[in-house]
Amino acid sequence: MLKIVDNRIARHCRSKQTKKKFIVLTLGAALLIQQLATNVPVIAAAGGTSTTQQTEQKAVLQQIVKQREEMITSGAKLIDYTWMSKAGSSTEKTDIHVIEIDLTNPYVRLDVMNGKQGSVTGNGSVAGMVKGTGAVAGINADFFNTSSGKGTPIGPQVTSGALMASPSKLKGMFAFAVTKDRKPIIDQFAFEGSITSGDGSSFELAGINKAAYRTDPDEAYSHVNAMYIYTNAWTVTRPDVKDSASTPTEVLVQDGVVVQVSENALLPMNPPENGYILRTHGKAAQYVREHLQPGTMVAASYNLVSQSSGQKVDPASLQMLVGGHTILVDQGKAAAFSRSVSSISPSSDRARTAVGYSKDGTKVMLITIEDSSSSQGMTLAELQKVMVQLGVWKGTNLDGGGSTTMISRPLGEFDPKLTHATEYGTTQRLVANGIGVYTSAPQGEVKGIKASGPDVLFIGQQATYTTKAYDVHYNPVESGATASASTWKSTEGLGTFSGNTFTAVKAGKTTVTVGTGAASDKLPVEIISGSQIAQMTVDASSLVLEQGKSITVPVRVVLNDGRKMTIPAASVKWELKGFSGSVDGDKLTIGAIKEGAQAGYAIARYDGFSSAAVLGGGADKKFDDFEKPTYPITFSSTNNVVGSVDIAAGLPGRESSNALRLRYDFTNGSGTKAAYAVMGSAGQKLEGKPTAMTIDAMGDGSLNWLRAEFIDNSGKAHLVTLAKQIDWTGWQQIKVNLPSDSMAYPITLKRLYVASLEEGQDERALSGEIAFDNISFQYPAAVPEPKRTAVALKIGSKSAKLGGQPFKLDVAPILLEGTSYLPLRFVTDAMGAQINWEPTLKRVTVLRGDKLLEMWIGRKEIVLNGVRISTEVAPIARGGRTLVPLRLVSEQLGFTVNWEGKTGTITVE
Repeated sequence: MLKIVDNRIARHCRSKQTKKKFIVLTLGAALLIQQLATNVPVIAAAGGTSTTQQTEQKAVLQQIVKQREEMITSGAKLIDYTWMSKAGSSTEKTDIHVIEIDLTNPYVRLDVMNGKQGSVTGNGSVAGMVKGTGAVAGINADFFNTSSGKGTPIGPQVTSGALMASPSKLKGMFAFAVTKDRKPIIDQFAFEGSITSGDGSSFELAGINKAAYRTDPDEAYSHVNAMYIYTNAWTVTRPDVKDSASTPTEVLVQDGVVVQVSENALLPMNPPENGYILRTHGKAAQYVREHLQPGTMVAASYNLVSQSSGQKVDPASLQMLVGGHTILVDQGKAAAFSRSVSSISPSSDRARTAVGYSKDGTKVMLITIEDSSSSQGMTLAELQKVMVQLGVWKGTNLDGGGSTTMISRPLGEFDPKLTHATEYGTTQRLVANGIGVYTSAPQGEVKGIKASGPDVLFIGQQATYTTKAYDVHYNPVESGATASASTWKSTEGLGTFSGNTFTAVKAGKTTVTVGTGAASDKLPVEIISGSQIAQMTVDASSLVLEQGKSITVPVRVVLNDGRKMTIPAASVKWELKGFSGSVDGDKLTIGAIKEGAQAGYAIARYDGFSSAAVLGGGADKKFDDFEKPTYPITFSSTNNVVGSVDIAAGLPGRESSNALRLRYDFTNGSGTKAAYAVMGSAGQKLEGKPTAMTIDAMGDGSLNWLRAEFIDNSGKAHLVTLAKQIDWTGWQQIKVNLPSDSMAYPITLKRLYVASLEEGQDERALSGEIAFDNISFQYPAAVPEPKRTAVALKIGSKSAKLGGQPFKLDVAPILLEGTSYLPLRFVTDAMGAQINWEPTLKRVTVLRGDKLLEMWIGRKEIVLNGVRISTEVAPIARGGRTLVPLRLVSEQLGFTVNWEGKTGTITVE
């Protein structure tokens, strides 16, 4: 999307925090789906380069790896790649998705999609366009502006041979087309045309169905002294004096005859199906007064002009044409940018969309670059390198960022789906148009089946798998009889099937196989092991230890490769200490609390990895429900943002109560824009040391940012993100953890606010209203510090002192390679900790206060409060006893160890 202001496409580059995640998913293949892992050597950018390209110094190692391919329909397939970019010690991974179209296949074709088919003014999601037009796949296409542009495409558009919009007079804007004889074109196009009156006079046409803009390179107002045609494809208000610096005189033409002339005013109507409206100004309006009176015959003629050849192009000779932006690849090499790219975040890792074709002109590639929690996104220079490696001979950039969307129909399925996450997750931004993939393949005989179901599981998880059938043209086929006759099995002995339900029993990689008759398919499945987990968290909704209380305890993990997942409840084993209770799904109900228990531990275990929620004398304290606020709440803003706050009654979903409403209008703002609800003159000080916050928030679907600001005791501001984008409407509860490890308590809640970062503002709503209710804070369990007892030991001696009193050890401390070891039980008894030994796993569990520490014999790593930590030493076994590295254990549990080398004496306190 673009916003044209003073002939500049104004959108500034964002500075995005680099994700350092490295994931390579090996995905399998259905019948006709090949699993591939082809490393393609990097090809350096060649040809002319801009300053931005010359200063690109991102990576020392870059390569694409082909992961999988799957047919969408006869002549079109989806191919997924990963791009590995190594800079220094970090390796970044980006997912690339390509829909490859075989133009030699007579059944497949490309065309332009719109939110409202037949209209260039009806924005929509790509999924909606695909569904609405009967496409089997599609991507977003042209840039569009959001101020005076009314959301219409900036470039030209030809749909099914009909010119829907002319190109804008902007330097270096390329477009993509396919001719009626199925040849791809990427070129710059101009428009020429004229209106001829019945008296033989004529006047030049400036364009068809265009919003007001500033032309290149003269920065002139597009509609001044100009004549434009508006057809029934234009369904919004035509440019007026406010957005075009020109007062229009309009002419209604029906069936080739002037019907009405409106001097210095817009006609109060949309263009008719059997005609059009001429929008004129200045010299063009003078021509109307002299030659186009009602009843006059009038004819329009126009064509496109190729800027590379100078040849006229009849729109009827094209199957489709859609606008783009800068050229990216030409003659199989990275090309110099044909216009300024400062507005499209050239050096930021963002989602990207592009289109290109092969050297022989038989293949078109629709390309999207994923920017999500698991995919890095790309710079523009990286996109050029990728396109070259993919075999693009000529390619152009399309709208990217939040607009980037790909929809495709999975093999064997009837409904197209979102192929990958957008920058907003599953939310699709409304865009001006898209490139759709259509099939005319007839129904044929059944060719094969495809297995579908989860490809990542946890031990103990059950998953149901299904089959889909497809014919010789890759059309989906109803597969009820086929599915019922299918036989399922898995390799490697990692799970079992009952019918089509698989139960994972061991970690590892397996292959699910299904067969029916002569058809079969395979699906690779990964079963996550505990060794893959880097961090585990029991995200308890409350930490209060209270008999009869029920809390939710979802268990979330971060894997070593950066993936974030929630372990299914069926895969988690629970151990409750200090209280009895039961866990049903992710709901823990607290039973009797053991007498004298200082804390309760809900320990979640998964395949040798553990974490705990420590329950105790914590609290869930209501902050405000806004029924009767006791402090003033005022509005403030940045950079000319306007708005208001009030205590509103009867909001939808809160009809019988009050809520804090925040209205905002970013229209006239600049830079990063924010609207604040300020909680009193100095904010509201919070009791104690809260570690989490829950709040009900009414969203407006604006995709803006929702945040809270806290001020700590040192005066430092802490900005807490409630939602990276408001992608919902209505009420939902949000829980966020506070950065308690970096806050100096007590803290103050200063304000709640909605913000729009400077980068990508045209992707978000400029105005709206949100609301807040039922704010509460959660406090950690108040777990008493266990009694500390000073310990004095000596290497090689069984004599020790515990709290100053003599104590006899059954095993003397030893010194190995500079590390002192002593019996685990003595250490934990002296430190007031609880221990547990699992001989099968050779695992030691230590509980002390709010800490859960786990170690394994011979393993140089520990897990402390659910976080895997590498160590230089490991516990050892000697004479049937477990000996632990004293300093490692003591310091992880909060003690200080002192070593006197001359005497070999160790003190712990």
